Amino acid sequence: MNLLSTLRSSTLLFAATLAVGAAHAQTSAWKIDPTHSGVQFQIRHLGVSNVHGSFSKVSGTVDLDEKDPTKSHVAATIETTTVNTNEAARDRHLSTPEFFDTSKYPTMTFKSTSIMNSGGHLKMTGDLTLGGVTKPITLEVDGPAAPQKGMHGGMVSGFSAAGTLSRKDFNFGQKYSSPILGDDVKFTIDIEMSKP
Repeated sequence: MNLLSTLRSSTLLFAATLAVGAAHAQTSAWKIDPTHSGVQFQIRHLGVSNVHGSFSKVSGTVDLDEKDPTKSHVAATIETTTVNTNEAARDRHLSTPEFFDTSKYPTMTFKSTSIMNSGGHLKMTGDLTLGGVTKPITLEVDGPAAPQKGMHGGMVSGFSAAGTLSRKDFNFGQKYSSPILGDDVKFTIDIEMSKP
């Protein structure tokens, strides 16, 4: 290889290194705030009404690329032990092995695998692990909000993500088929996140 070719190769390698470094620098680490985050869900009951519930503890991290959110990554943990449907007996039933089996599986997790821009809105696909079963789900994302200064310093942002999962996919509550319980579970995850 002559001197000119060597210089060209070195220049290209240097430029590529700078580009990778710049892309990496655009991504910042955010922490999900469990105090201001949560999950709401609903499921059809007896084919005539919807039962609503929530989980109050969500934690995790978001690697956010503010210039290109499709390069971001989300990892969240939801504590199944916090399930609440405003009916104590039902909540105890949901904690049994027929449903969440919270003594064996006290959490469920979500890890994003891809985020894409779809008509000006983000779609996030990831792996949901529930009751020892892992399946991909896709969420419609509202946000992320423009970062702003938090009440206690640092920066805050947030987003909501909504989707639907099939109980059959996760072998969840299979004793109770339709119309006792619908198969589709609609849910929304509201996330507030912060960084120093």
